[in-house]
Amino acid sequence: MNIAFFLLPKSEVITTTLQATLRQTLERMEYHRYTAVPILSDQGHYVGTVTEGDLLWFLKNSNGIDFDHSHRHTLSEVPLRVQNKPVHIHAEMVDLIDLAKVQNFVPVVDDSDKFIGIVRRSEIIDYCAKQMFRAPSTAGEM
Repeated sequence: MNIAFFLLPKSEVITTTLQATLRQTLERMEYHRYTAVPILSDQGHYVGTVTEGDLLWFLKNSNGIDFDHSHRHTLSEVPLRVQNKPVHIHAEMVDLIDLAKVQNFVPVVDDSDKFIGIVRRSEIIDYCAKQMFRAPSTAGEM
């Protein structure tokens, strides 16, 4: 199955950059009610994923940085706990399943390694559930 079928395109994905301030990132995540967002470079490459936990741990462990001063610090200062791995657009569903076990979403890149969107874990679970619960007479069809 072609993973492009499950792709939420870049134009519909909330992203951030390493130059964004902590405050901008927190407010953006709060507004959209996301717990994690992809980070993109100025050239459009996937850099990583920042989570609420990354931001909270950074604020907790940094002396003198609190929410009132979060506009003075950029996302580039925040260590990312988890390195979410992207897949290429030509990846197979099994590649998505492996990553979705530990990631809320799987970033997707094109042949030039440019970020083109994400596949949400919920879409992968829905696909797997449909495959598991298909009628036995259609099990060989696809």
